[in-house]
Amino acid sequence: MNNNSNSSNNYVNTSPEAAQNLNKMKYEIATQLGVNLKQGYNGDLTSREAGSVGGEMVKRMISYASSNMK
Repeated sequence: MNNNSNSSNNYVNTSPEAAQNLNKMKYEIATQLGVNLKQGYNGDLTSREAGSVGGEMVKRMISYASSNMK
């Protein structure tokens, strides 16, 4: 097991504003998908629920980046 001090919940090399925007996006998407995401511990979510939120975030970020490329 990797003993890296950075957990998957920390955003590496991002400003506090960027981390806040990603967090806001996560909660907005969870609401749109009907996933009951709470502040703090969300261990009661199924893998499908958690994955659907993360997957939708990635889709939207890729779409945004693609549309803003020169």
